[in-house]
Amino acid sequence: MFVGEAPGRLGAGISGVPFAGDVAGRRFELLLAEAGLHRRDVFVTNAVLCLPLDAEGRNRTPRTQEIRRCSAWLGSTIAAVQPELVVAMGRVALEGLRTLCAHPLQLADAGAPPIEWAGRLLSVVYHPAARAQVHRPWRSQAGDWRTLGEWLRESADGRA
Repeated sequence: MFVGEAPGRLGAGISGVPFAGDVAGRRFELLLAEAGLHRRDVFVTNAVLCLPLDAEGRNRTPRTQEIRRCSAWLGSTIAAVQPELVVAMGRVALEGLRTLCAHPLQLADAGAPPIEWAGRLLSVVYHPAARAQVHRPWRSQAGDWRTLGEWLRESADGRA
């Protein structure tokens, strides 16, 4: 399961599908490919389900109270899907997941092996939005996703 921030006005705000129809969605598809994954093989949701916009109608970062208000939905989604691995895409996703069960992960842990969390595993990567390149270059982000994919393949081999 991949958890993003919130719907984007040019993507999920129109399509109703997280990471579909906008730049972040296209980048998400590219990063999934770096991990050797296909969208049909993963479940995708957001920490916040509303469409947070600023006064000019642009996307804005969800507020702490919005993250908290949506945490029950996020928890219910995780309970329904029962993923073995939850991947937080960005700081807001990490915060949303922390409202459900404490964890020590930070964005600086992107590319590190998953940790035990709430009876499953938790990992973190940067959000696929283009602005994330300000903090972590695309090449490094792609490497984080390749590492995640390698870990998933090794984990699956260990279960076979």
